[in-house]
Amino acid sequence: MNRVILMGRLTRDPEVRYSQGEKSMAVARYTLAIDRRGRRNQDGNEQTADFINCVAFDRAGEFAEKYFRQGMRVLVSGRIQTGNYTNKEGVKVYTFDVIVDDQEFADSKSNSADNSRPDPSSTVGDGFMNIPDGVEDEGLPFNS
Repeated sequence: MNRVILMGRLTRDPEVRYSQGEKSMAVARYTLAIDRRGRRNQDGNEQTADFINCVAFDRAGEFAEKYFRQGMRVLVSGRIQTGNYTNKEGVKVYTFDVIVDDQEFADSKSNSADNSRPDPSSTVGDGFMNIPDGVEDEGLPFNS
């Protein structure tokens, strides 16, 4: 089984391109910074992080383009895809991407607006997340 679930912060705004051909499709690429729990860097001061490349296609790519911004905390699920190619210098380069099946906001509207980490004492206890202003129902990935 090839299944991954990640929660992290966007390192920059998603980069979106559209495929050529009969049916144009959005392809969004973004990187998540994910803290390693309990790990410190060599100086012992800061937590270290992993930077995971993610790729979202079609409607998920359009959603990422429209609503995801640098610093937002998002939850992603998908599958790992590896590959390789030879670059211009003749060096073999290995790739590792998460192909996104589902993606959603992991912060409330107020936390994502100021790109700060959520304060656990201020979280609403209903278990539901606020959707940012301007998100239309037809733009949500779970509406078909």
